[in-house]
Amino acid sequence: MHRSTASLTTALVGVAAALTLAAALTLAAPTAVATVPTAVATAPAGSARAAGPGQVCFWTEAGQHGQAWCYAPPGYAEAENGTQRHAYSFDSRVDGTVYAISYGPGNSCLYREIRKDDYDENWEAWATKFDGVSDNKMGCEAG
Repeated sequence: MHRSTASLTTALVGVAAALTLAAALTLAAPTAVATVPTAVATAPAGSARAAGPGQVCFWTEAGQHGQAWCYAPPGYAEAENGTQRHAYSFDSRVDGTVYAISYGPGNSCLYREIRKDDYDENWEAWATKFDGVSDNKMGCEAG
């Protein structure tokens, strides 16, 4: 083996060991508690995903089908993944109450209370109103 090849091989072994150690430390490191809302785009169209502990999930189709988007408090998050103004079902596993928010003309807004273990397989009343979710009423009126 040439001297330069041996040096390169030694360097690559060192890099691989460093990456393995970094990966192990990353997996073992404690996770910090976020102070911003967690929004997760989930399953592709046609599939369903149950809300995980601490989450409320919304789907673009009735029966928890279609595109899904999930929220975990605290804070406010705009609906994503096709669910804004198009959320036809939801399931909540948040330990407490969150609020679906709908913005109207001007500065007006409405909220809809969502409690732990609350769900709706056909959320027609709010499907086309849903803009986001908050851990508080944000000054909105019940709707």
